[in-house]
Amino acid sequence: MRLRLSLAVPLALLAGIHVVVLMAVFFAPYDPVTQDREAPNMAPTRVYWVGADGRLWLRPFVYASTPCDQAFGTRPQPCLADAPYPIEFLPHGTQYRIFGWWTADRHLLGVAAPAHLYLMGTDNYGRDVFSRMLYGGQISLFAGLLATTLSLCLGVLLGTFAGFYGGWSDAVIMRGAELFLALPWLYLLLALRAFLPLNVGPRQTFLLLIGVIGTLGWARPARLVRGIVLSTKERGHILAAQGFGASDLYLLRRHVLPETRSVVLTQASLLIPQYVLAEVTLSFLGLGVNEPVPSWGGMLATLQQYHVLVSDWWMFFPGLLLILVFLSYGALSTALQENTAKVGVGWNEYS
Repeated sequence: MRLRLSLAVPLALLAGIHVVVLMAVFFAPYDPVTQDREAPNMAPTRVYWVGADGRLWLRPFVYASTPCDQAFGTRPQPCLADAPYPIEFLPHGTQYRIFGWWTADRHLLGVAAPAHLYLMGTDNYGRDVFSRMLYGGQISLFAGLLATTLSLCLGVLLGTFAGFYGGWSDAVIMRGAELFLALPWLYLLLALRAFLPLNVGPRQTFLLLIGVIGTLGWARPARLVRGIVLSTKERGHILAAQGFGASDLYLLRRHVLPETRSVVLTQASLLIPQYVLAEVTLSFLGLGVNEPVPSWGGMLATLQQYHVLVSDWWMFFPGLLLILVFLSYGALSTALQENTAKVGVGWNEYS
């Protein structure tokens, strides 16, 4: 029961985060690149439940916030209008396309003009931080997922080939794996990305990041898969199947590869946060997806400006979400390792 709970909680949390990020067009109240030049560096919009007369409202509401008159060179200060604006659920807004097929204009939350619903404030250009954080997750999170898929596919393919056939192929693949493990992958990643062209579009940059990050991480999964294949192919039922003329493809598909499932899942839970951090690091250093396309690393890069670091505390929200994602993947990895150990003990008792 405890093991199931330790698996269910991080899985549910990660599934919720990924679903919200994937459906950012619905959950985000604003377009991530739309600028409000009258509201740069605005603090998060305050949501009220009690009106000025002390009456409790059935729906939360906000006040229209506009910059006050101020001295030249000072930061804008919000002034609140007298009229409240209730927060609307499923209002009409900017049109978007769902998976490129259906057109819709409904958003989860919204508020009528001239009020704004900046749940996490705005950045230097007056762009909604909450909307940009959701859209930025599509870059950072799914870069980690796709790069992990590429690494695991390479690792399983090469590790299975090396462990099942052995010989010179095993020696060549394992020496290459040792070379990749010995290299400082973060510095190599920075060097490779620095040599790639910078004046490319966001889509090409995203694919380049996935290719570079995913290609560098195949060595450890390959070594683990090779070890499992080496021990599995010597079992009696596989030797008997070979004696009856079973093909290599049949043996791999029915008997060998299923034994690697738990290791592959554990490696996935370890590699995804590493690759998300790699993408965030590259974007933070200006080597990732360029503006105005949002990514968590690009959003955190604004913290390099001193006035943002000391005053705009809401710009730390992407970092807090990153910590939550990393902790969830860490808990999931621990639960998967415990489950693997428990299955291994059970197998040893009956073998």
